Amino acid sequence: MTTHVSRRPRPTIAVCGASTINDPAVLSMTRQLGRQLGLSGANLVCGGGGGVMEAASTGFMEKRRPGKGGVLVALLPGADRSGHRGEADIVIPTGMGYARNVILTLCADAVILVGGGSGTLSEAALAWQHGKPIVALAASGGWAGRLAGQSLDGRRRDRILTSNDPEEAVHMAIAAARRAG
Repeated sequence: MTTHVSRRPRPTIAVCGASTINDPAVLSMTRQLGRQLGLSGANLVCGGGGGVMEAASTGFMEKRRPGKGGVLVALLPGADRSGHRGEADIVIPTGMGYARNVILTLCADAVILVGGGSGTLSEAALAWQHGKPIVALAASGGWAGRLAGQSLDGRRRDRILTSNDPEEAVHMAIAAARRAG
């Protein structure tokens, strides 16, 4: 007789933000956010480019616990791996440009916004439309700062969750993902 032990799946958290950010404070916050995700055992999915994506990936890989950590997936907008920056367990060149944002948000259980421009705004809107919990790291500025605490439209009763602390943002995202799941 086979015994099946049901385990709660690891939450998958998307980190969305600008690929061209040069602000050392925001990159440091993002790397700390990645470290917290690595320590948490959650999976991380991001766009695989530079800036916020590279900082989150680097932090994640620094602190992921061997045998207990999650997986890091990079979803690239291009059709080959040449645009990939940083580290990842799985690199997926989608060839879809910004349309890859749909895949990124759909495979996440929750989304964390860090700074960001129009691509981040697109990911926030898609996550909102698909009912994904969103946490904005408000202190990072950009669209994360503008959207923090907001409701994007009437289709949902909740608001975008807000934190100024990377560790708290990770805890909020994981807790929201588990409640939603």
